[in-house]
Amino acid sequence: MSSSFKGIDLFGSGPYRFAMNKQGLFVVALRAFGDSSIPGSAAFGDLELEVVVRGRLMAATEAALWVLRDAITAQAIFPASSGTLIDQHGRSWASMTLVAYEENDRVDRGRDLSVGYEARFRKFFGA
Repeated sequence: MSSSFKGIDLFGSGPYRFAMNKQGLFVVALRAFGDSSIPGSAAFGDLELEVVVRGRLMAATEAALWVLRDAITAQAIFPASSGTLIDQHGRSWASMTLVAYEENDRVDRGRDLSVGYEARFRKFFGA
């Protein structure tokens, strides 16, 4: 099974992995509000769900690599557009938005061209 976002295979050109970021409550130390004499902390709600995809885009030519890059960055647009994110095992997350895409510092050249990346998807509250 392959992964997808909004039904588009964005990551299948090379190896990749999915990971869920920290989940739970958004907790703040009460002294952060300016009074260091207030002990303890308080919860201010749930953290938004974030799924991170890390991997390598791989292509035979520079032009083909740019097509892969552009397909991903076309999903990180404003106004935000959400969709279903599905990992390679069939696990799906509805109403996810691609909020960030970052590449490693260089394109590696060998039999194929490749570039490492990290894509961050978030489920906004109310989505």
